[in-house]
Amino acid sequence: MTKRTGTKKYAALLRGINVGGSRKVPMAELRTVLEGLGHGEVRTYLQSGNAVFSSAGGDPAALARELEAAVEAHFGFRVACLVVDGEYLRAVAEACPFPAAELEGKQLHATFFSEQPGGERFAAVDAAAFLPEEYRIGDRVLYLYAPDGLGRSKLAEALARRTVVKDLDATTRNWNTVTKLVELTQD
Repeated sequence: MTKRTGTKKYAALLRGINVGGSRKVPMAELRTVLEGLGHGEVRTYLQSGNAVFSSAGGDPAALARELEAAVEAHFGFRVACLVVDGEYLRAVAEACPFPAAELEGKQLHATFFSEQPGGERFAAVDAAAFLPEEYRIGDRVLYLYAPDGLGRSKLAEALARRTVVKDLDATTRNWNTVTKLVELTQD
């Protein structure tokens, strides 16, 4: 399908689906849900809740709320969805404070937030205690360097505590996924 005039490309990041046998969202059905909302050029990436689409709707937060409601109506459970445009994703990749080109995709992660987290949220995390793991805060994103991967990261555990991410929707992607989503959302 070709790009429709006046549309922009977005990525939808669904949180916590298709993990451990619960909250199943087949990607073919997710594509159908997005198309049913009137979006074009719908594609999914992997089975972990990454979709790319074009839309004339210009407000990512409104697109996310619309998708959350449609997913709940279709699948019967609520899924937090973040929607970001391709320009934002490219800016996130370009602003990465770690040497992404020198690292394996499993060593670098981006946690996307529904809004900008204040630095006070992270005050209780003693970053020095987790070295060589490190994190940096960007524009509605947290960059995490975890040399042994996310599954073994003690810093990721500390950053995911409810007191740190309270009242925020957040979802994490490894750097391979981030770069692929950048590619898929470019015109």
